[in-house]
Amino acid sequence: MSALKIKKGSSKHSAYNLRANFQDQTESHTLTVLVDNEAGVLARVIGLFSGRGYNIDSLTVAEVDHEDGLSRITIVTSGTPQIIEQIKAQLGQIVPVHEVHDLTVEGPSVERELALLKVTSSGEKRVEALRLADIFRASVVDSTLKSFVFQITGTPEKIDAFAELMDPLGLNEIARTGIAAISRGK
Repeated sequence: MSALKIKKGSSKHSAYNLRANFQDQTESHTLTVLVDNEAGVLARVIGLFSGRGYNIDSLTVAEVDHEDGLSRITIVTSGTPQIIEQIKAQLGQIVPVHEVHDLTVEGPSVERELALLKVTSSGEKRVEALRLADIFRASVVDSTLKSFVFQITGTPEKIDAFAELMDPLGLNEIARTGIAAISRGK
């Protein structure tokens, strides 16, 4: 109760909005940014996030057009809808940025990630690791007498599930690329 003994949200006719704001829920969004492939552009984009205290969950960058010198940055970030809109607007104001797309709201998209997992084991655990890799369509890209390196592509959830199953079998190390995403065709 407030000092005026008015219960929060009790009057929708109040001059003050005392009702709970449901726009405060954090959402994850996948943004793609088409930029000039030149020195310092990535630092400027990342500086926008770090300077304002926004978090980046995943980041991938690669040149996509050699002739025009363009790179595509895929960023997975989270925040309230207002923060996501602010991020998109501020990204669009950076000079070498050509396009900003929010794949989360623009329609269906495809997201994939690549991971390499090193599993060190022997005996039955080694056989079980190979069996699980086959189920998850992971391929062996390196093998020694004591370890395997598996390559797996898929959604982040698929990679998490595979890593969780490999953990008791001797999972040593994981390297992940981050999410690459593209909108689906019409």
